[in-house]
Amino acid sequence: MSYLSSKRWVAVFATAILVGSCGSTQSSGTPGSMVDAPDTLGAFAVGHTMFTATDAARDDRELIVNVWYPVDDADAATEPRTEYPLAGTFTLASDVAVDGLPVSSSGPLAFLVFSHGLGGINTQSTQLMEALASHGFIVASPAHTGNTALDTSDDMPAEKRVPDVSFVIDTMFERSNTPGDAFEGRIDESEVGVLGHSFGGQTAMGMVAGWAGAGPDPRVKAIGVIAGGVGEGNFSDEAFASVAAPTVLLVGTLDPGAFENHNYAFTHMPNAEGLFKIEITGANHTHFANVCDIGNYLIDNLGIEQDAWPGLGAEALIQPYNDTCTDDVFPIAEAHRLQNLYMVAHFRRYLLGETGYDFYLSSEYSDANEPTVSFVAQ
Repeated sequence: MSYLSSKRWVAVFATAILVGSCGSTQSSGTPGSMVDAPDTLGAFAVGHTMFTATDAARDDRELIVNVWYPVDDADAATEPRTEYPLAGTFTLASDVAVDGLPVSSSGPLAFLVFSHGLGGINTQSTQLMEALASHGFIVASPAHTGNTALDTSDDMPAEKRVPDVSFVIDTMFERSNTPGDAFEGRIDESEVGVLGHSFGGQTAMGMVAGWAGAGPDPRVKAIGVIAGGVGEGNFSDEAFASVAAPTVLLVGTLDPGAFENHNYAFTHMPNAEGLFKIEITGANHTHFANVCDIGNYLIDNLGIEQDAWPGLGAEALIQPYNDTCTDDVFPIAEAHRLQNLYMVAHFRRYLLGETGYDFYLSSEYSDANEPTVSFVAQ
């Protein structure tokens, strides 16, 4: 990627970081039954693909969808790793995923949809997508057209979010039921979850509570909200009380808006089958995305230090990068490990029914093993 061709993407991505703001080790202890550690990669290798889906029912609205999925390990051992396209020729290399390999033959698999932040990118959390796929989930992440880093043309993006996710579920179910499709017979339609970061966290809540004129989607059985705007101003108390789906609320203590929103949601969801509020001391809003990758790319790959970033139009990247990616702040690798731990444990417990993960979804576990975590269950 040339120095000049990188300039527009750097500027756009830096802006998206601000607008969107509204390798691990085996855990100690022994779970009640033997399960895969949720903060390490699971038993599967990881495949990746992307496609464009067109919703004829909504004026041919097009969504670019990235999908991560389990792969039988032997298929992936010697294959080159995925280069995630971000914009133009700019890509982020994966250490894990491989493009185009067959979906694991292990049988119908649980299905997740991830929703990105406001004005963000659908590859903002690749480490989380890869972790979930390695644990046996098919994970689709749509780029919400008109509300992405490169296209902010939609002035009413909330109204599109829940319908977008429902359409992605429709599309992947159709693919699973289409003879000869790469996903034929691979999706268990009874095991569907949604998760998202920031505005995407609101989207996840909207899938079970209804939001912005769209009703809840009854196919969604569990959700994960990461630093989401799920407070009083976005959902009514009645909407919160209607949620029965197991819900995990994950937030950093240095993200005051989302922190307050999560507290409000937690105290107004009495009917959720399982409800968990997880607070990570020292983490901020951008600790749960791949925010450091662009800054590290500028410094390590292009040799462009921070004092030159304003000349690239990337001045807005400096503060989030310093808050999230430097040596004197909460380590982003640890934030990602904890995010993976709780999202994997939550969905394996409540979509797959693996009760051994109750061990990780407890204050006893966090008190003994995770000193930066405050864990409360209802």
